[in-house]
Amino acid sequence: MARKTFVLALLVALAFAAALFAGCAPAAPKAPYDGVIKIGNVAPMTGDIPAVGEHGRYGVELAMEDIGYEVKVGEHTYKIEILLEDNEAKAESSAAVGTKLIAEDEVLAIIGAYASKQAIPLGEVADREKTPTISPWSTNPRTTMDRPYVFRACFLDPFQATVGAKYVKENWPEITKVAVLYDVASDYPKGLAEYFKASAEEVGLEIVAFETFTTKDRDFSSQLTKIMESGAELFYTPQYYDEVPLIVAQAKELGWDKPIFGSDSWAGGDLASLCGDDCVGLRFTTHYAMVGATGKTKAFIDAYRAKYGSEPSDVGALAYDAAQMLIKAIENTGGLTGDLAEDRDNIKREMARIKDWPGTTGEMSFTPEGDPIKCAVVVEYNEDHLIEFVAWACP
Repeated sequence: MARKTFVLALLVALAFAAALFAGCAPAAPKAPYDGVIKIGNVAPMTGDIPAVGEHGRYGVELAMEDIGYEVKVGEHTYKIEILLEDNEAKAESSAAVGTKLIAEDEVLAIIGAYASKQAIPLGEVADREKTPTISPWSTNPRTTMDRPYVFRACFLDPFQATVGAKYVKENWPEITKVAVLYDVASDYPKGLAEYFKASAEEVGLEIVAFETFTTKDRDFSSQLTKIMESGAELFYTPQYYDEVPLIVAQAKELGWDKPIFGSDSWAGGDLASLCGDDCVGLRFTTHYAMVGATGKTKAFIDAYRAKYGSEPSDVGALAYDAAQMLIKAIENTGGLTGDLAEDRDNIKREMARIKDWPGTTGEMSFTPEGDPIKCAVVVEYNEDHLIEFVAWACP
């Protein structure tokens, strides 16, 4: 009996000691940032181009849903929190919300802004504060110029203008005289109009009218009349999806029955519901085509349609690509330190190293300036009011 009592007491003592030592064992290290990665998304949810903001928001959401809103970085798995900020399609608001995200919310990185007019001032803030930022849709060279913390997922305006002018020259050989109509007060159309003019002249086209208007103008009859009187056989207008239907309708009312050529901003929102049949047969340069898409692009389009019940514009596709590349860069750091400045710098470093990324808008690699090397496409707005592939336009 005494022996049994001794053995029982010994077992109890050993169990107590084991529990005591287990309690003293070092706990697993806690993930920096309490296991949550915060990323800003600066988009024009209100203002002149709300569809751009909506499509950008949806593209980022789909990218996050694909990975379950979490990512493993080093030894820790982090939840991802997207902080959406409305820049109201204004330059000053873009800078203000960017400052808030960086200084108050302490995000690791930012997606946005989208239109060049808002992306340029946001990029200035982000680079000054050394916070990695990727714009899905801003094609103006100033967005990334001399800003090592700023990247983009889209091609640049000089490239778009060059391939656009070349396409006009090669595919409408009978056309020799071209006009341009653009908003002189907005960075994106102003820059692209000037690049297109220079590129058109280089390939032997004559610019016979170079007409301007100011943001929020809605009567273009004076400029269009001058274009018609100039003898132009095509006119180029690098305007946004909400302005193109007005320009096209007014041109047709004045009797214009010749080609109108455009840029990627045509596809930034719901051109179909705004332009209807007026835009059928018109062509423009952009980032991808919905009709005939295959592989990753088709998978994205199908998922977007299923979730949101509408067609994804190029903004949605580019936002999806931008978000996924950013998450990949964070993953590639190999681990977060908890030091915000150090982690932001490491993310910037890994963004610059991305090569041959298989995006929905094509394969891309970053140049040292943060710009992707990738192709553009020429598309046509078809009879079904869908954007249909016509031709590749590659570097």
